[in-house]
Amino acid sequence: MTTKRRPAQSLLAMLGPGLVTGAADDDPSGIATYSQGGAQFGYALGWTMFLTTPFMIAIQLVSARIGAVTGQGLAANLAKAMPAILLQGLVGLLLIANTLNIAADVAAMGDALRLVAGGPLLLYIAVFGIGCLAAEILIPYHIYSGYLKLLTLVLFAYVGAAFSIHIPWEQVAAATLMPRLSWDRDFTLMLVAIFGTTISPYMFFWQASLEAEGRKLHSKAQTALAAAALPNRLAQKDSLRIGLDTTTGMVLSNLIGFFIIVTTGATLHAHGVTQIGTAEQAAEALRPLAGPLAFFLFSLGIIGTGLLAVPVLAGSAAYAVAEIFGWEGSLELPARNAPGFYLTVGAATLAGLGAALTPFDPIRMLFWSAVVNGVVAVPLMVSMMVVVTSRKIMGKFAASRALMIGGWSATMLMAVVVAAMLATSVGLGFDDAG
Repeated sequence: MTTKRRPAQSLLAMLGPGLVTGAADDDPSGIATYSQGGAQFGYALGWTMFLTTPFMIAIQLVSARIGAVTGQGLAANLAKAMPAILLQGLVGLLLIANTLNIAADVAAMGDALRLVAGGPLLLYIAVFGIGCLAAEILIPYHIYSGYLKLLTLVLFAYVGAAFSIHIPWEQVAAATLMPRLSWDRDFTLMLVAIFGTTISPYMFFWQASLEAEGRKLHSKAQTALAAAALPNRLAQKDSLRIGLDTTTGMVLSNLIGFFIIVTTGATLHAHGVTQIGTAEQAAEALRPLAGPLAFFLFSLGIIGTGLLAVPVLAGSAAYAVAEIFGWEGSLELPARNAPGFYLTVGAATLAGLGAALTPFDPIRMLFWSAVVNGVVAVPLMVSMMVVVTSRKIMGKFAASRALMIGGWSATMLMAVVVAAMLATSVGLGFDDAG
């Protein structure tokens, strides 16, 4: 007897890689960027969350389509579009950037828990780092993904924090609908930081790999005849799922970023607090200004998004490394069957944990992570567009005209952002990072 799914259950089942990828983009390092934007400039940067959303959706649809159509991760497909030495160099930089980001995120989670509960910071950092690693190694992804999807609900803590305080929404609307640009160096640097935070290379690798995983799992469940027909279903049912999943994840990600900017703008900026170095500093500053509820919700969000982001950062690096070296790699496999893959997961997580336990400045780590991500993003996006438009690789599922326009527009935007980031870094960023 077949039991029909309820509409809500069917909708939830359609959400997965895109939802988790988008939510992971609001990790503690992203929260720190949005908090600083709100503290320093009030509501003046809220419009950026709406402007970047269609570009995020477009480039993530590209990565998802590549993984779903080919049944291979992004690195395996990029090997068909660029020299092996270049791909290895980009994946090496990705591994460095992800490790630095893991370090900053684990440190932020430990700090946030210390703010709420008190106690030993280093112990909290160690527990978070080792806990994330254990979960990725011991729990098969089809089970683990359910926990990750559940963790995305913690993002609504930032919506709750916004509505727990008084916000002049007419001012927010005016700043969002009629943005005022400035060529001030600080404004330009923050603008670049926000744009760079929303589009990150690890998101490309993660979503493509998980769509490829889904393709493999689906194929195993089919007869040989049904498996051969999989590409036809991809164009119909699965294409709708990928579009809904990716759009939902990216819209949620940027909507939460908007609420973080608004919350910190209405509290910190309004009370003259204009410099916030980390996400936990933003939470601590909210305690006396916005009250205990907003402080608690903000801190809870830092911990929840960190637990979500660390496995994504480590996993995306592991998929990329395994593919370029031809290793067996899957979060569905036990560690003994994919030693190289899980060695990369462990190395990235433990290296990040080690860096988090040192006196290194997390802001310096985040700065260098942003620079490395910027260097990696543009050639990756160009190569992704070459792959997704290639009929030799994608067959009849090569990108449509609309996806081509969206993907290339996102690539051009990122190229401008990276150029601005590098130019600004020479004049200002390196001094701040030091």
